[in-house]
Amino acid sequence: MISILIADDHTLIREGIRRVLSFEDDLKVVGEAQDGEETIKKTLELTPDILLLDINMPVKNGLEVAKELGNKKLPTKIIALTIHDGDNYILEILKHGALGYILKDVEPEALIRAIHVVNMGNAFVYPKIAKRLFGKEEHIIEAARLLYKKHRPNGLTLREMDVLSCITQGLSNQEIADSLCVSEKTVKNHLTNIFRKLNVSDRTQALVYVLKNKILTID
Repeated sequence: MISILIADDHTLIREGIRRVLSFEDDLKVVGEAQDGEETIKKTLELTPDILLLDINMPVKNGLEVAKELGNKKLPTKIIALTIHDGDNYILEILKHGALGYILKDVEPEALIRAIHVVNMGNAFVYPKIAKRLFGKEEHIIEAARLLYKKHRPNGLTLREMDVLSCITQGLSNQEIADSLCVSEKTVKNHLTNIFRKLNVSDRTQALVYVLKNKILTID
């Protein structure tokens, strides 16, 4: 059972999310918060698996909440739920420890997928945003290959660029393996090399690096 805390200053938003999640047998909303200070208090008290965190909240905003909770080293994983789709918002909340970023107009199925992906420790950026940042979804790997021929960022190999592009889609190791027709062990080896070459320690930091440097964007 995945426990979830919903943090949003709009009652209707919280009620809507709670209703959507109530239909899932493996998801349980354990609490709600309507401002940043209350969010921090309830997260510390309940230590939910997932915190659905609005960025614009009174008292303390979502960025401040994420930063403070990040310093506490809690097991709770954060998904930013917001109306903002600007690159700066995405970068800032990810830098402060969020693993996911989705918009409030997200389809229920995408919200549920994001929760499952992030709960497994993988990064998830709403496809609508990912497409704008990285190009059309079906062309992401092609874009990585074209860019590799031009720049080869940080000495990444062609296959490592393929794996990195899959990370931007929030794919699990097994999903990446299936997509690239390799074993999951091979994917793990590629990830180790990618993290070393980008000087990052996990998928979230790798995603931040990609977003910040736009290394999978083709003009």
